[in-house]
Amino acid sequence: MPADTVSVTGWGRTAPTTARLIRPRTYEEAAAAVRTCGTRGGIARGLGRAYGDAAQNAGGAVLDMTGLDRIHAIDVDGGTVLCDAGVSLHRLMEVLLPLGWFVPVTPGTRYVTVGGAIGADIHGKNHHVSGSFARHVLSFELLTADGEIHTVGRGTPLFDATAGGMGLTGVILTATVRLQPVETSLMSVDTERAADLDDLMARLTATDHRYRYSVAWIDLLARGTSMGRSVLTRGDHAPLDALPPRARRHPLTFRPARFPSAPVFVPEGLLGRTTVGLFNELWYRKAPRARAGELQKIPTFFHPLDGVPHWNRVYGRGGFVQYQFVVPYGHEEALRRIVQLISERRCPSFLAVLKRFGEGDPGWLSFPMPGWTLALDIPANLTGLGAFLDDLDEEVAGADGRVYLAKDSRLRPELLAGMYPRLAEFRKLRAELDPRGVFTSDLSRRLSL
Repeated sequence: MPADTVSVTGWGRTAPTTARLIRPRTYEEAAAAVRTCGTRGGIARGLGRAYGDAAQNAGGAVLDMTGLDRIHAIDVDGGTVLCDAGVSLHRLMEVLLPLGWFVPVTPGTRYVTVGGAIGADIHGKNHHVSGSFARHVLSFELLTADGEIHTVGRGTPLFDATAGGMGLTGVILTATVRLQPVETSLMSVDTERAADLDDLMARLTATDHRYRYSVAWIDLLARGTSMGRSVLTRGDHAPLDALPPRARRHPLTFRPARFPSAPVFVPEGLLGRTTVGLFNELWYRKAPRARAGELQKIPTFFHPLDGVPHWNRVYGRGGFVQYQFVVPYGHEEALRRIVQLISERRCPSFLAVLKRFGEGDPGWLSFPMPGWTLALDIPANLTGLGAFLDDLDEEVAGADGRVYLAKDSRLRPELLAGMYPRLAEFRKLRAELDPRGVFTSDLSRRLSL
């Protein structure tokens, strides 16, 4: 089995660590890798889109699971797919859309593996309607620390520990996923501008139930009476009769556009307050005050950045921190304070989105809960960033909220138990299942998971 010693980072390109990268091509090779990964343990890795250190393992092994990428069976009538954990959501869309099916949940990138989607229990623009990814997983096969393969069904402790468990219960090998039926590969999209944060929250609260998908881009540099001004984008899969006659001939075509890759070298400070402020002003002003029923392609609506390979390079060699938190409904004042703090701090973030979550799912370390979630990117070299984010963590924890582990790279461990009330159960099951600590990551060591 090929293995190389490489430097590994998350998508944010911060805090690289060195590990042995192992590339299993069969289930047997994956089991052999787990049995022989050494005293520093190992962790599964998909396409590397976790922003922080969840799929890094300093001095140990990292199992690149993308070689296990077979689609085994599709139930076209029942709407389920059985596939390897290394299959990407992009590949599923290529195969399933022509058959009239779509993935049940997709984040802001389709270059995520099914195993990673379960391990991080990813969410998308439809959480208020559809929940997170694991809600749609019927079962999966899990390779545990003893080298055995277990079929894990919904409603079991091992399922709930694995969904959102960041790969620390074992290596997911296959999964059976329930799909979303669609008539076309286009989206019917409504867009509107919100003048400030209160206007945005009022619009979302009053009308989100009308849409399957909903997200707001938010200008975190805007201050004063414009603080939190936003562009709200919502929609659903377009029905066949919404398409113009010519488009109805091939309603399920899926051909994502590709643009040139971001350059390898980007000058430091390119995304500073001035350039991001200009971008935010232009983005807000060019958005329509109100537009209904625009037809957009799936990549345009869900994954606009996927068209630019290696877009994370635009932050320069210092990389960036992606910070995402959720605060429960009833704690809107905490959200306002946090947005105000970010605005006053002048954090240059042009990828900032606000969404509403629906009911959470049973995963013990699953991130979503009913409430408001804000995600933003910040250049990692911003002066005083660590202390500033520590202050935001305190605000989030004080509002009974939590930080998303799949994007985290710097949370203090003492805050974790308050954010994730079932952490003790997770640690107990993990100790029983993996007493030697075979499955280990930089994230798990940092947070004592």
